[in-house]
Amino acid sequence: MPLENFTVKSKLKDYEVFFGEAAEYLPRLAAGPDCVFAIDENVWRLHKDSALKSLESAPKVILPIGEAVKTLESVQLLYDRIVGFSPKKNMRLVSIGGGITQDITGFAASTLYRGVKWTFIPTTLLAQADSCIGGKTSLNFKSYKNLVGTFYPPTEVYISAGFLSTLVDGDYLSGLGEIAKLCIIGGAESAGAFADALAGLLGREPAALTRFLRLALEIKKGYIEEDEFDAGRRNILNFGHCFGHAIESATGFAVSHGIAVVYGILLANIAARRRGLLSEDAERSMRDRILMPLISSAAAAAPFDGNLIIQGMKKDKKRTGAKLALVMALDGFKMARVDDLEETEAAAAIGEFNRSV
Repeated sequence: MPLENFTVKSKLKDYEVFFGEAAEYLPRLAAGPDCVFAIDENVWRLHKDSALKSLESAPKVILPIGEAVKTLESVQLLYDRIVGFSPKKNMRLVSIGGGITQDITGFAASTLYRGVKWTFIPTTLLAQADSCIGGKTSLNFKSYKNLVGTFYPPTEVYISAGFLSTLVDGDYLSGLGEIAKLCIIGGAESAGAFADALAGLLGREPAALTRFLRLALEIKKGYIEEDEFDAGRRNILNFGHCFGHAIESATGFAVSHGIAVVYGILLANIAARRRGLLSEDAERSMRDRILMPLISSAAAAAPFDGNLIIQGMKKDKKRTGAKLALVMALDGFKMARVDDLEETEAAAAIGEFNRSV
């Protein structure tokens, strides 16, 4: 059966996103010349005797994955391993894992031989619903999150629902957090549909998951095709990330990325309401119908240290001036980015949220 697919338009190179099971494409990739596979060690452990069986004798690098290894040093180690396979410029790097695997291998692919073909097979809901398209690679540098990176789209992306069956609840909820963000950005219809389907999504109903994974990608696709290099409109996709990345850092990454984004949206909405840009009714509806059910299910750590979060926001690479950057939701599901958020406003939003939990 042919894989359902769509094309993402890119000024660098268009690329295809395919939907199907691993058995439909992995044997072909494994048999191809000059392919090297880079695989998250947890994904390899869970699927080496099933979905990844065809890669048993393929050239591969098994990667220990975690936020602490999303660094240039890890890329250098990957270079060393790849060079051991005597690669050629026409090689293809196939990366299998979540967003951290994508960042490390995508950066390596963008710089090895000044760029080699690479294929991404996302295995987490977070990567399948969000990061697999857009062409960004991001690495941490010292205490700065995602400071170093490139724009380098994959040659192709393969999305297989089978990999999601082994996700622990925390990773699954992290993915739902990013889907929620994209549905809110998409407008009243997609946000309302997500809220109505949330019970089924929390219960991992396959039909609901497939529907909203595809919807999230369609919403993101519209933004990245219009503004591929983050010069304007694509910045809206950072909704929830300004506070969210700082929450990740402030908690030592005890809060997963997608749930940190949900917290970030809650805080951004408080800041927008306090500025008179978002009505109390709109904030309450978004909070009660979409955001708090995800927080309650995740049982993630709160309240937060406001000083640590603000220090993290100061390191945000999206800042363009002396004040803080923030993407806000406005009434009518309009979105806006501001670059003049005062530290006192951020502190007030954090304080109000902490008093409510």
